[in-house]
Amino acid sequence: MNEIMNNANNNIMDKFQKTDNILNDVQSIIDVSQREAYRAVNTILSQRNWLIGYRIAEEELAGENRAEYGAEVIKELSRGLTKKYGKGYDRSNLYHCLRFYKAFPEIVDTVCRQSGIRLSWSHYRTLLQVHDEAARKWYEKEAYEQTWSVRTLQRNIDTQYYYRMLQSKDKAIVEQEMKRKTYEYQNDKLEFIKNPVVVEFLGLTPDASYNETKLETSIITNLQKFLMEMGKGYAFVARQQHIHTEKQDYYIDLVFYNYLLKCFVLIDLKTDRITHQDVGQMDMYIRMYDELKKSPDDNPTLGIVLCSETDEDIARYSILHGNEQLFASKYKLYLPTEEELREEIETQKTMFYLQQEAAEDGE
Repeated sequence: MNEIMNNANNNIMDKFQKTDNILNDVQSIIDVSQREAYRAVNTILSQRNWLIGYRIAEEELAGENRAEYGAEVIKELSRGLTKKYGKGYDRSNLYHCLRFYKAFPEIVDTVCRQSGIRLSWSHYRTLLQVHDEAARKWYEKEAYEQTWSVRTLQRNIDTQYYYRMLQSKDKAIVEQEMKRKTYEYQNDKLEFIKNPVVVEFLGLTPDASYNETKLETSIITNLQKFLMEMGKGYAFVARQQHIHTEKQDYYIDLVFYNYLLKCFVLIDLKTDRITHQDVGQMDMYIRMYDELKKSPDDNPTLGIVLCSETDEDIARYSILHGNEQLFASKYKLYLPTEEELREEIETQKTMFYLQQEAAEDGE
């Protein structure tokens, strides 16, 4: 036991401080152990992806036409890995591995088998957005030393934090502002649970409950049943479907396929007033679905943004491409109207709040 306690690399033991409150002590032990387990998994994930990138880069060198040969290598590798391991090995992810190796070629010493990886894969994937090498190294150093969450790192890159610090005469003010605006990101205890990259790496299924409020859960659950009953030709595809872009992970609340319309139907629910950003996000979902999921025989993907804001419940339909008029007239025959959707949302909200009141009265 003493040997374990004296192990300088054992962060769980190092960070434990006994107090007079057993509940607080045990909660601290559990919180620290969860974070350390997450950090250990992410370190292995980063090492794996660096080595994958290294191996792809070495294979590229064997081709006469490197760019063309490299693309073919990744295509075939993705096909083989996906067949054996499932999700997580598409061409985009393999390109990320290759870019990771090329951006940090010396982070792992393959000769002596030593690794200088200090951040999670999600951190490194975020750092790949920074093309300025000096800025990238600074962000990496600060993220490690200041224990930035991924969301904090992303926010700081987006707001040009590095360059503002360079130009500022009073760096303390800039730093204080950054800490104030990222406080919520730094104190999200469930961030490690929400990380879909780690979940896929471990071969687990993402838990959608961490990405929904109770009200959203209630409405979406019943909306799923509502559309299956009210709409014509609906087949359920997915709930809280994960879509990843360069900067962020998104979850589409509901995905259906309508075999009469021959198209995917995406539904996203907002618990406050709808914004242009919400519509723009749905348009992004539609584009991605048309590119990744739609077959040549399918009609354009349809997106519905629902707003459950109490004073103004609306449904906004989004559709792209060149045959909007013909398709719009067709989908109106098979979709519930905006008024029907509005009434359903209001009904589910009323039922939810009544259930909440009943539960509180029963306590």
